[in-house]
Amino acid sequence: MRNKDALIDQTADITRLARRDVEEIVNTFLEVVIDKLSRGEKVNLTGFGIFEVRERKGRRGVDPRTLAPIDIPTVRVAKFRAGKTLKEAVK
Repeated sequence: MRNKDALIDQTADITRLARRDVEEIVNTFLEVVIDKLSRGEKVNLTGFGIFEVRERKGRRGVDPRTLAPIDIPTVRVAKFRAGKTLKEAVK
């Protein structure tokens, strides 16, 4: 599956729902996940995995062009941790 459109098309084919209905469901799901993560909440899809926000600590780095030292700031990043069912399916 290459992208969201392919996911929508395949889901519409499997469920026999209208493509526009599936697209609305997928978009709503993504909006909910983004909203929860932006509030710092976890989204746990049992068996599939957990979406969560973690803090990546600031650190010292090197600019590869100039080799000058730089400070890389602390940032919040979205992480996904695969669940048991997903891990077993891809073995």
